[in-house]
Amino acid sequence: MKACIRDTAAAVTAVSTAVVLAACGASTGDEPGRADGPRIGLLLPDVTTARWETQDRPLLEKKIGELCPDCAVEHANAKNDVALQQEQMESMITKGVDAIVLVPVDSRSLGPAVTKAHEADIPVISYDRLAEGPISGYVSFDGEEVGRLQGRALLKAMGDKVPGAQIVMMNGDPSDPNTKSFEDGARSVLDGKVKIGKAYDTLQWRTETAHMNMSGAIAALGVESIDGVYAANDGLAAGSISALKANKVDPLPPVTGQDAELSALRRILGGDQYMTVFKPFRPEAAAGGAMAVAAARGESLERVATAEVPTRGGEAVAAVLLTPVSVTADNIGDTVVKDGLHTARQICTPELRAACERAGLP
Repeated sequence: MKACIRDTAAAVTAVSTAVVLAACGASTGDEPGRADGPRIGLLLPDVTTARWETQDRPLLEKKIGELCPDCAVEHANAKNDVALQQEQMESMITKGVDAIVLVPVDSRSLGPAVTKAHEADIPVISYDRLAEGPISGYVSFDGEEVGRLQGRALLKAMGDKVPGAQIVMMNGDPSDPNTKSFEDGARSVLDGKVKIGKAYDTLQWRTETAHMNMSGAIAALGVESIDGVYAANDGLAAGSISALKANKVDPLPPVTGQDAELSALRRILGGDQYMTVFKPFRPEAAAGGAMAVAAARGESLERVATAEVPTRGGEAVAAVLLTPVSVTADNIGDTVVKDGLHTARQICTPELRAACERAGLP
């Protein structure tokens, strides 16, 4: 069926598909010497979170190229637009790519497109976020463990204020299935030990929305009444911290994060943010690339998978679930620097020289 789609649709849709992909920020996969090899679609969700374009995309493309030199990767970014990502899926299906690596903007909304890809015999690898529909494989981190790491760190940072401390909970986008896993993990640690004064869902993981919500929490709870902030990722941490500073909260309460963004590591060393969660992108991209190549070649994913996860429909699919790492000022050198995510030179601005020396960063 897939071959039929490719052969019959190519002549009719070549021009229109190229236009659609170009408009969506995609490469068309027409690199010299690669046109006859397997084609893998890589659909990323947004440019709001830095990791997708600066870490995951180049690492995935590199791994796929190492495993399959004649493979072509066709990339598109949905820029947080569900309808745009649905169009990008349609384009990949029409072109008859051999596999799709998908980070869904909205897992539920992309379910029908995943089903259509399955019907066209195109395997879909759900990357970092579990998409709905008949996916063939899944690569991510243990989301609940991310939340547990954040919750434990927050309790430690609040110290003697626990039990009875009051926190603000800045959760991620409810359309992202990871958001619930992060929250469930955090609540499993925090429930019964702290009071959650305010909790927010943050549409599209927007930093400015976190700023607005934190300002509302400060107005409702009072400047002196916030002992900690659970922020689900570094962008939400940045928005929360900017609102706390704008409202003259001093000293700042401990704030969690996730993704080990460069700006977050600087905030941690500077004392504005307490911690982040490092999800080593290299092993995630290595597993995602290996699954994509195996799927594109029609091979079993079992040789790559180390686990299985249930989908919403109840089907178990091959999966790789990796272990996240908690990062504070004390272990930046042994985690993100050692792993090569960022160098000490990148992290340590002149203003942070003393803090970097205390943290053992050269």
